Amino acid sequence: MRALVLALALLPMGAWAGGLGAARTLPAGSVISASDLRVIDTDRPGLTDPSAAIGMQTRITIYEGRPLHANMLRPPRVVSRNQIVRLSFLRGGLRIDTEGRTMDDGAAGDMIRVMNIGSRSTVSARVMQDGTLAVIN
Repeated sequence: MRALVLALALLPMGAWAGGLGAARTLPAGSVISASDLRVIDTDRPGLTDPSAAIGMQTRITIYEGRPLHANMLRPPRVVSRNQIVRLSFLRGGLRIDTEGRTMDDGAAGDMIRVMNIGSRSTVSARVMQDGTLAVIN
């Protein structure tokens, strides 16, 4: 272990491998495509696999040439706060559909709070890929 630490300390600073960087300035909320990425030389650890970034949404603005890190990205949002959505409750053969207003942003699979417009009660629901919400009870 000491030999590894010593070897790493003796390496010149330019010996690090390349990583993924932004090919252009990406505003917060942008969904990343392959044309938004480029390989850059950096001494900062970050993402190196394009498949880990393509299709993800930026949490913050990422400026051109900056390395990408996993904490800068999130799954793309399917619903946004205050959006009117279809709420579905399903148990056995019973299915109840109604409208709700989201109280949070949510990506597919997220649990968010939703206000049932008819009863004005707040429930927790899972965001589905198609933008509907399934009430969890």
